[in-house]
Amino acid sequence: MDVSVFGTGYVGLAQAAALADVGHRVLCVDIDEKKIQQLRKAVPPIQEPGLSALIDNNLREGRLSFSTRSDDAVTHGQLIFIALGTPADEDGSADLRRVLCVAREVVRHMEVDRTLVIKSTVPVGTAARVLETAREALVELGKGHLKVRVVSNPEFLMEGNAVNDCARPDRIIVGSEDEVARSQLAELYAPFCHNHDKLIFMDNRSAELTKYAANAMLVTRISLMNELANLAKQVGADIESVRKGIGSDPRIGFHYIHPGCGFGGSCSPKDLRSLLHTCHMNGFQLRLLRAVHEVNEEQRQVLFRKLQKHYPDGLEGKSIAVWGLAFKPDTDDMREAPIRYLLEALWHEGATVRAFDPEAMSECRRLYGYRDDLVLCATRDDTVQDADALVICTEWKAFRVVDFEFLASKLRDRLVIDGRNLYNPEQVTAAGLHYQGIGLPRIVPLVSAS
Repeated sequence: MDVSVFGTGYVGLAQAAALADVGHRVLCVDIDEKKIQQLRKAVPPIQEPGLSALIDNNLREGRLSFSTRSDDAVTHGQLIFIALGTPADEDGSADLRRVLCVAREVVRHMEVDRTLVIKSTVPVGTAARVLETAREALVELGKGHLKVRVVSNPEFLMEGNAVNDCARPDRIIVGSEDEVARSQLAELYAPFCHNHDKLIFMDNRSAELTKYAANAMLVTRISLMNELANLAKQVGADIESVRKGIGSDPRIGFHYIHPGCGFGGSCSPKDLRSLLHTCHMNGFQLRLLRAVHEVNEEQRQVLFRKLQKHYPDGLEGKSIAVWGLAFKPDTDDMREAPIRYLLEALWHEGATVRAFDPEAMSECRRLYGYRDDLVLCATRDDTVQDADALVICTEWKAFRVVDFEFLASKLRDRLVIDGRNLYNPEQVTAAGLHYQGIGLPRIVPLVSAS
């Protein structure tokens, strides 16, 4: 099929490349000329494992192309995907201006019927709004005889695994009651349903809510586990033992029950706020999700509070090593990353940060620029040179194997705060380090700090 995709972010690029890889002819559109030129060289603007190679292969095979011209996209695509960001407004609502703008742009260039596929994460009722906008524009342009179909097709991608999630989806949600649109989406996704049918058809509003409901379920697990970790700390229990105990129950499982320093990223916090705003606008209270949001706001401060407690005289003049800047491994995304709350709190108190991340160094520099209290180091080991303490914020594989005796010889105060519970506390303290995890009992080091 001929497919056009408006938007070249995580969702748009990953979905476009996956569709091209199974044989569809896909044209991606973005207004950023520089970004399009880079994509034509198979250089994506984001860090996502496997994406550059997938783009390069399909460019060479002629199944994937890039343009800045919206008229090219409308002429090309039987199906026109909208994969644009929907940033949160101050009240938590999703900003739909770009989505509605694309709908009007499509109508402006339409000469035959077209199907719009909303891939962006949007509030319940957006498909109806897009359809109404498109129909009004058709009438204004004297094209009332043409038909626009609107499909809700939410994404369920994990940053760092987006390519695999698009190529091997667990399920494909299609929201539409139009039989032609359903038939088109069935044809589009047939290559992904070879072993078993992954398509789940429903109405638009149900599809839109499914996306938010999935994210709400996942972040609820995260916040509940963080609350249990805080309780474990108070009562002297080990949250890692608790995690293994409950995760072994098949009704619960191990997904999203790792305690940590809060959830971040481009989706989860924003989508939670958007869902809460939808509830407010409909006169309904999701009390559980309000608590999930509040717990996460507090949990983002947990690493800083641990540092404050260890340094009762203040952090001014302290040098803190930080491992991990991205909100999760295998991405350079720092949007609402827990580390940002830590960095800004440390700087406010007069501390200096020495940081390393395998992918997010450039993004950190873009966000914070050049400043005397931020040193971006070439390696993780460089961070601990002349540092008083170490904080681990992201669970990169590169941080899993560590020479703790080396750390003990470098960190002036021999303090390690592990925001992801990567290490065995006994092993760390045996090297003479003061180790603090999330929800773990405190173990006194065998070698006193000098």
